Amino acid sequence: MREILIAGGLALIFALFGTPTLIRSLAKRGYGQIIRDDGPSSHHTKRGTPTMGGLIIIFAAITSYFIAHLISGNTISVSVMLVMGLMISLGLVGFADDWLKVSRQQSLGLNAKQKLLGQIIFAAIFGYLGTRFPDGDGLTPISLQLSTVRDTSITLGVVLVVIWVAFMVTATSNGVNLTDGLDGLATGASVMTFIAFILIGVWEFGQSCAITAGGNCYVVRDPLDLAVFAAAMAGACTGFLWWNASPAKIFMGDTGSLALGGALAGIATSLRIELLLIPLGGLFVIISASVIIQILYFKATGGKRFFRMAPLQHHFELKGWGEVTIVLRFWIIAGLSVAAGLGLFYAQWVAS
Repeated sequence: MREILIAGGLALIFALFGTPTLIRSLAKRGYGQIIRDDGPSSHHTKRGTPTMGGLIIIFAAITSYFIAHLISGNTISVSVMLVMGLMISLGLVGFADDWLKVSRQQSLGLNAKQKLLGQIIFAAIFGYLGTRFPDGDGLTPISLQLSTVRDTSITLGVVLVVIWVAFMVTATSNGVNLTDGLDGLATGASVMTFIAFILIGVWEFGQSCAITAGGNCYVVRDPLDLAVFAAAMAGACTGFLWWNASPAKIFMGDTGSLALGGALAGIATSLRIELLLIPLGGLFVIISASVIIQILYFKATGGKRFFRMAPLQHHFELKGWGEVTIVLRFWIIAGLSVAAGLGLFYAQWVAS
């Protein structure tokens, strides 16, 4: 528990006080956000706001995690190293996209196929490596079983696991990316989900079969260390949110949104709560669904729109809602979704 507090506290401090330095550095180089002309007109005032702020989130989380381990003397787990590698690799894909946008001074970076290909490749590598590196008890970082709130009896096998993990990671990272359209929206929702991961990791550790024998115990590798990393991510996002809240002084960019999505999916997979990520990340699911509905309705009706604009947050902007109002109400939805996910997790344990 001490390690969780250290990692979260240090990440908060690094992000809170490191972000202004990053803002000045990015602004000096002219690395500002490029705004789409077809977006809400209110966003045009944000043109030139420094982007690629996800760099400080990644740095703060990783640095604080390692310092916490240096202080505690505990072993660094393979599970977290794999999740960290996934986060960094997806962050690099996002960085390439952001870099192309600011260097070309237009809103087009990597095209959709290039970005998706990068996500799939790194997610597949994570999925495959996760089925390797068994510990002394034969547990690998990623289970070969399909998991809901814990592992089920459904065995997928290595190939299906890799495909499933690739789908999960790309869906989650793109979901966070779509949500990152208003100041602080994706950052705040991510904080709530990472906090849920802390609680789940600590619970799985306390009720692990190695400590508490019985039919209701959890067979999860490195749950406590995953909770430490989740605390580092929550702290880093919270520190960044101070500067990312409306009116934002910096945006996380695709560098941050893809990295956060990768971390969320990676931790959920490693904690054996894959399908529980749907309610825990409920806001990301809803916003992603709004884009899918818009596209399908547009094609089915020959050009008509179901929403005024997708993703969903922009629909409410065009209806006249203020940005802060939308963010706060969507945060409430995110909080309720996280509460529902935690409730399902605990209810399953009680029922068993």
